[in-house]
Amino acid sequence: MAADELTGLIRYLGQEDWQECFGEVLGDHIGPALEAGDISFEDLAEMIGPDVAMTLWGCAFEDFLGQDWDDGRNFVDVYLKRRSWKEGPRNSAYMRALKASVMSLYEVSDIRPGQSLMARDLLRGSDPVLVHEGTATRTLEQWDRIAARLVPSDGKTILAGGLLAYSRGACEDLAANLYRALRKRRGKAEFPKVDTQTLRELAPMFTLTWLFRTLEDMARQMEGPALFNGDGEDLVFHEVCFPLAKGVTQKTVADVLDGIMALRPENRSFWNWLKEPMSDPVRKAGRDENGRFLRTEMDDGTIVLGTLDLKGRQLRLQVNSKERAERGRAMLQVGLGDLVRAPLTQIMTPTQAMEDRVTHGREVSPELQIPSEEEARIIGQMLERHYRQVLDEPVPALGDMTPRQAVLTASGRKKVAIWLKDIENTTVRAQGSGGAMAAYDFGWMWHELGIIRLRK
Repeated sequence: MAADELTGLIRYLGQEDWQECFGEVLGDHIGPALEAGDISFEDLAEMIGPDVAMTLWGCAFEDFLGQDWDDGRNFVDVYLKRRSWKEGPRNSAYMRALKASVMSLYEVSDIRPGQSLMARDLLRGSDPVLVHEGTATRTLEQWDRIAARLVPSDGKTILAGGLLAYSRGACEDLAANLYRALRKRRGKAEFPKVDTQTLRELAPMFTLTWLFRTLEDMARQMEGPALFNGDGEDLVFHEVCFPLAKGVTQKTVADVLDGIMALRPENRSFWNWLKEPMSDPVRKAGRDENGRFLRTEMDDGTIVLGTLDLKGRQLRLQVNSKERAERGRAMLQVGLGDLVRAPLTQIMTPTQAMEDRVTHGREVSPELQIPSEEEARIIGQMLERHYRQVLDEPVPALGDMTPRQAVLTASGRKKVAIWLKDIENTTVRAQGSGGAMAAYDFGWMWHELGIIRLRK
């Protein structure tokens, strides 16, 4: 249903005392967020964009249409009693359907851009419903979650205008808020079961949860995401340059480096500094689990702590944390002794490193780029090798059970299905619909674990 088909209804807000009634509902939907940030609706529109702000307005308006006031009046009923002759049967039927609708959280699948999608109600537990939709299907991805209203129209089910794309973080917030509002203890299910009438009463929760999470995410992005290496150390790139002492040759230094157990040579001028096999990476206590961890491994799974490059009259150690720089410097000074002079260290944050890459033109040249088909094949092999190993490794989201162990119980199978959907959705979202990783088919994992029936 196009927005202009509700134009008459929206204009009617200015009649009688309806504007005041709607103001109460709008305040329920966004007021707490505005108060928390000490901002106006205009400020909010500037922060998140006018189109997004109007979507929030639309969520409140659709909620308002279904409310009955103390005098027993309903906005839609009053409007159609006076103006239905002007709207015609089709618009009138849609307005009544919108009045009866409730917002819920849906998981989308089988998306056909510009045509349709399947929507499964995560709160009322129904089977997926075919939804005819043109606009949203061009931006949604498999297993995305949306807060929306499904409305019957001309024999089909369509989406109302107030649609909010829910991130995984927002879903977690919503689940916690629902359990709290329903005064239920957090159960095994991801979300509590909610009946239609309760959903009608909790409509503002969907808008507020989305809005608070969005504003928090925006604030974090302005600060920049927390970045750590595999040991939980702050990600800061260090390049430690050791000048060779007078009269010392590259061959002499290379011979010594070949004898250091922690170094694995690639050739006579390049070495990987590897983590000892028995020492497990330990993330530092108190690290934000929402931070991003960067870990580099060899083909055999051995963790790479840094690299050494012997070029000209310099030996360069490159690592990604202050702690590794100090350990590497000490290791080389003990091993090389008088063969090198006092080192010089260059420090660069991840942001500075990216800026330096662009400034100095260190992008991959066109002639060195891999053809898209070959890239997809290589990435596919890499992902399959990785996830075949993951199937037999403990997963925190599964209670530190392996996926193969988790699927042995009914509750475990549900957790594994959620975990797999999250992997698929995150992969597509990270690469974009045209990325090489987006083409990878995770279907084999569902078959391998025997839960393909849950992929709906």
